[in-house]
Amino acid sequence: MSNTPMAASPLTRAVLEIDEYASGLGWDQPARLFALVDTARLRAEEPALAAQLGLEDEPATTGLTPIEQDELPSDKPLDEFLGTIAWPDAVAGCALSVERLMLPPSAEAQVPQNLGEAELAKWVADHPERQEVRMTVAVLRDGSRESALRLREKDSPTEVLTGPELVPGLAEALAATFAA
Repeated sequence: MSNTPMAASPLTRAVLEIDEYASGLGWDQPARLFALVDTARLRAEEPALAAQLGLEDEPATTGLTPIEQDELPSDKPLDEFLGTIAWPDAVAGCALSVERLMLPPSAEAQVPQNLGEAELAKWVADHPERQEVRMTVAVLRDGSRESALRLREKDSPTEVLTGPELVPGLAEALAATFAA
């Protein structure tokens, strides 16, 4: 958590830590899924894993540790895949980091009608005002949410936008992975 503000909530710190990790991998990366576990609980119940993750010297304050999951399947749409996830009780929350193309609101009126999904994706990719963005969204079992957005053209830790409602659809999909 080298660049994350210590005054931020544990969920915000976890989202920024994941954003920093994803940033270190560069752009054009696949989506990445993370389990969020209570750091103190992890140290108490899984000391070997905590040591492997370098958490033995972390302060004993409450915090969340992101643990990257296996690679997401590339042959299944993300929303379908998220619908298949169930988390064990030890997981306090989850997060997803994914890259997408976005258009400014001013471009919405220009979207041609009756395009299929593939045609729409190509139209957006070819649009001169498109922006590449990395979205990191996290949710906790209690309903708490946090997001971080990083534009490729402003790829700097000081240019990361955070907030709980930046990507509501993705937050809802992640929250649904905890519905029993």
